[in-house]
Amino acid sequence: MTQRKRILTGYRPTGKLHLGHLHGNLSKIIELQESADCFFFVADWHALTTDYQDPSNLRLYTEEMVLDWLAAGVDPERVNIYRQSDLPEVAELNLYLSFITPLGWLERVPSFKEQVEQLVGREISTHGFLGYPVLQAADILVCQADGVPVGEDQLPHLELTREIARRFNRLYGDFFVEPQGILSAYARISGTDGRKMSKSYDNYIGLGEEPEDIRAKLRRMVTDPARVHRYDRGDPEKCPVFSLHKIYTTDRLPEVADHCREAYWGCIECKDLLADRIILALAGFRDKRKELEAKPGLAWRVLAEGLEKVRPIARGGLAGVRTAMGLE
Repeated sequence: MTQRKRILTGYRPTGKLHLGHLHGNLSKIIELQESADCFFFVADWHALTTDYQDPSNLRLYTEEMVLDWLAAGVDPERVNIYRQSDLPEVAELNLYLSFITPLGWLERVPSFKEQVEQLVGREISTHGFLGYPVLQAADILVCQADGVPVGEDQLPHLELTREIARRFNRLYGDFFVEPQGILSAYARISGTDGRKMSKSYDNYIGLGEEPEDIRAKLRRMVTDPARVHRYDRGDPEKCPVFSLHKIYTTDRLPEVADHCREAYWGCIECKDLLADRIILALAGFRDKRKELEAKPGLAWRVLAEGLEKVRPIARGGLAGVRTAMGLE
């Protein structure tokens, strides 16, 4: 009998989820929960690497995010859902891995410099922020995950995890599995400003947003810069709106592209069609989310139950690490 693969991913609790999350690794977890042992965690320690100065909403965001996962289709009977800070084995493994991780490996991670530039006004020149990839490696390796659903921008982080695992294995004997990246069908989800959709950039479309808010945000979305006037012809491949049409309007994609190239319609008509499709696609999520909100304490019960299933796995993995490093 073939052993089921272990798949792991986690989200920082920064509020309710958006389309970038859905079409990134959330949809992949939902797809894989039938055929693999899935681990899905609230990365609250990771949230503190950039938002440590104001953690006042951390618990609220944790609860909201878990409810979003459930409303999107994550099944707690099939997926091990837990909170990172409830699993001290992760922190202990992070310490051990930090001993063997060269500083230069951390400084070369592309997202380190990128976030320093983007998160202007926040003091993130800290040990915790620089060491973020080591903590991420501990999250993955403590459960001996075989695969990690990631976006292309996260591949350097995952490769660093693989390097850390290889170095540990060379020093102390083969122990860790080298996790493989599982890429989404959509490498990058465009935000309303054309950059990657992100809470940090405030360019997102939330999964639970009201239809009128979704339509308003899409109407403000940037398009092909060549289309200054209504009858200017455009290039759909240069338009962030068209990148979302590739997800939601597949049955009319040639028509949408042609109408853009030939200026048969303006950008407002193009955006309104997309808004109709996204609103319809998210209707089930909105209804389910409201149903779950009527069950006080549900998110915390799910996290507690998931923790009980994950804790023995993490303790077993950490015991092996301690033995390999001469601590037991």
